[in-house]
Amino acid sequence: MPTPEAASKKAPYPPLGRILRRERVLGLTLLTCLVVLVFEDGLFADLGNPFHLVPLMAWLFSVILATAIGVVRHAEALSERLGEPLGTLVLTLSITGIEVMSITAVMLHGENNPALVRDTLFSVVMIIMGGMVGISLLLGALRHRELTYNLQGANAYLSVIIPLAAFSLILPDLTLSTTGPTLSTLQKIMVGAMAAGLYVIFLLIQTGRHRGYFSQPTEEEEGGNETHEPSDAPTALHVLLLFCYIIPVVFLVEQFARPVDYVIETLGAPATIGGILMAILVTTPEGIGGVRAAMNRRLQSSVNIFLGSVLATIGLTVPIMLVISSLLGLDLELGLEPANMLLLIVILAVSIVTFSSGRTHLLQGAVHFLIFIAFLILSYSG
Repeated sequence: MPTPEAASKKAPYPPLGRILRRERVLGLTLLTCLVVLVFEDGLFADLGNPFHLVPLMAWLFSVILATAIGVVRHAEALSERLGEPLGTLVLTLSITGIEVMSITAVMLHGENNPALVRDTLFSVVMIIMGGMVGISLLLGALRHRELTYNLQGANAYLSVIIPLAAFSLILPDLTLSTTGPTLSTLQKIMVGAMAAGLYVIFLLIQTGRHRGYFSQPTEEEEGGNETHEPSDAPTALHVLLLFCYIIPVVFLVEQFARPVDYVIETLGAPATIGGILMAILVTTPEGIGGVRAAMNRRLQSSVNIFLGSVLATIGLTVPIMLVISSLLGLDLELGLEPANMLLLIVILAVSIVTFSSGRTHLLQGAVHFLIFIAFLILSYSG
């Protein structure tokens, strides 16, 4: 007969008080949403006062970021139970869902910003493949000298990311059927169908016959030293809380866009700052998980998170936003400016070299990170 102590250890669910302590960020988020709804006119009435504008932006940015980290926390808890590669798929789809809904909300609520989708997509690619991959490779190499990953998996990601990035962000600059960096209706159908179709095929490969391509090589499966306590909450609770975190994030991003638009339109800040800030909000939580995985010698998890996020962003955001913009009659500019086009080509070419041998080292991380620094400088200086 089991003792009371053994029975208590087998209790499937954590106490309510522990759950409430874990989810206190959600309480802060819901309180912030309530304050914005009740005092909306007063909060956004005096944006010309820097002593009001800066704290307001810092407050909204911090709450959105903390809430997005909550999304990742519950997505990671689900991913632990699903295993690779389904685990990181849940994570990337959760963040991509936030991105798509946030962009749609901002476009529908505020002034028509035809370059918002382009700036966000490009910023996501540069922040993840430049900054986050660079930091992960640098810190992982400093701790472990070399890191290994599954070469077939990385090549599968890049084989889809490269053509989708080219057709989405470069092709609109080269076509002559429309004026400006835009696509004709037929070209939108082609690009949208290609992005969605290739992403669906990739998912079938990733979760089906070739799922082994996206697992850590066997020689380092036990190489990590991470001490992560698995969640003891039921799966249904994680699913429920995942959506409870996602919905207020979308609402707060829409409100955050108002002071950002003021900074761009009134204070003359670079027009790309809106896309960069939105990309930071949606990629930082994933970046934390990816860097942590690389530090614990699980580079394949980092590859799945980072490259999977870029692929999901292009493969899902582009077709969805093409459909929404066409239905609502919104302008949509996708083509990059020449300097940004060069940066995109360089980061894609460097990524091919980095993920071509099955091992990474310090120099590769430095190259990726310096390209990211160049992206930041060129975004500020135009």
